[in-house]
Amino acid sequence: MSKETVRDKTDPGISPAPDRDKQNCWEVMQCGRGPDQGLDQEHICPAAREKRLDGVHGGRNAGRSCWVVAGTCCGGNVQGVFAQTITKCRHCMFYQQVVSEEKESFLDMVSLFQKLIEAGKKLGRIKRRGLIVGGSGLIGGTLMHYFKSQHGDAYEILAPNSKRLSLREPEDIKSYLETYRPDFIVNCAIPPLDGGPQLAYEVNYLGSINLARAAMALRVPFIHFSSAALQPMGENVAEDEYLPLSTSMPFYPRSKLMAEMTLKHLHETRGLDCTVIRLGVVYGKHDHKIQGFQRLLFSIATQSMMFLLTRPGVRHSYTHTEKIAPFVHHVLQNREEFTGQTYHFVDPEPVELSRLMLAVKNALGVKKPRAVHVPYSMASLGGYSLKLFLRMLRPLGYDGRLPQEVMFMDKFYQSQILSVDKLKKSSFGVPDPEVTVYSELPGIVRYYVARWQHYNLIPTVDRDLLQTAPGTKTFQSAPQDLLEGLHSGRYEYLADFEPLRDQDFN
Repeated sequence: MSKETVRDKTDPGISPAPDRDKQNCWEVMQCGRGPDQGLDQEHICPAAREKRLDGVHGGRNAGRSCWVVAGTCCGGNVQGVFAQTITKCRHCMFYQQVVSEEKESFLDMVSLFQKLIEAGKKLGRIKRRGLIVGGSGLIGGTLMHYFKSQHGDAYEILAPNSKRLSLREPEDIKSYLETYRPDFIVNCAIPPLDGGPQLAYEVNYLGSINLARAAMALRVPFIHFSSAALQPMGENVAEDEYLPLSTSMPFYPRSKLMAEMTLKHLHETRGLDCTVIRLGVVYGKHDHKIQGFQRLLFSIATQSMMFLLTRPGVRHSYTHTEKIAPFVHHVLQNREEFTGQTYHFVDPEPVELSRLMLAVKNALGVKKPRAVHVPYSMASLGGYSLKLFLRMLRPLGYDGRLPQEVMFMDKFYQSQILSVDKLKKSSFGVPDPEVTVYSELPGIVRYYVARWQHYNLIPTVDRDLLQTAPGTKTFQSAPQDLLEGLHSGRYEYLADFEPLRDQDFN
């Protein structure tokens, strides 16, 4: 092999000229999406348009390296971001043909990705790739929206579902990260609070630690979301205060505590670049699960909460979801300050539970709960009796469960206020102290009540709370008029996508 050939193989910034005697993927696979098929740019395969890999393996654009290009259409199915099904690609006849033809000059995945990165830098288009595990949840979904909507030019965010990357399957983690090699990993995944010991252990502990060890192998930052459930009750609770690890601790906080302790151990002994972000009671829109703060709202909206299940003066720390994403962004940009650290990320002012319950009641315009505080002894006895009743029904074929939050019933009667002193002293500081659960309550109530009423999960509380799309009334009363109006342009209810035509697909 000549020195020039070696230089071409090892230097990702240099590509040889295309060899017109070598066939490209669209020529071999006969997909009809090649650059000379007379198609509009948007219908040409991304591999045929990817100029950053022009000349690799003697191909035109990415015609002989298509397995690392997003959106290729092999076998009639779009393959996703950077050959999401790379395992299938390795069994592809064309892939094996290129391997056979190139022999020692064949470039591996890492070299091809490096070529894309180097070429992107020259074009000023290089993006940092982030992996968000748990992207379908409230926290993960908010992070995805933030990075894509506000920093889409600088970040490419991957958020595979649990079928693509399950924290319960170490091979899933290994295969996925081997393929995509992200620049940072954020773990927002949690199992159901009442999922039992197996789910808590496999997802919250084993899954989280395996993900962290993978991040350590890749030498990339690992951001881990945790919970105040593993901390004691009281006021001004600091980051280094934990409940004792014991068999009496519920499975959810037990697994979260063990994960934090192992992450700390890996940082101190193996150099893991990790930041733990511990949250309070989370509130915000766009959560499809009824849990946490939404469970409180749901209980009042369904009128199932007759009285106040708390004591006067009991307060807790709350976390607004939309404040979290800018903090994660800041943490990623300032690793020297935040590596190996744990931060409480909560609003500076705690929330009195009974006052919040009454505020939700007033926002909904309902009559319950009554302003009467139920003693803890009575509330716990009622919960225990209901649990026994549900257990008695199981032999008859009925399966019922108490709300997940009932396992934390005692927390409704004790204050837990997390210290924000460490956050205040950081370079980020405390964000938007004027934004609280009370300032956001009208919008949150409107969003969830509208959603639950649409799905008939709750009785109609207030018609004014329903959010309806333009034309909804006409759809109900005069569908033919609506259809004709939409077709003729008399009704302009449909979104305008014409600006997409102006985008450059090259």
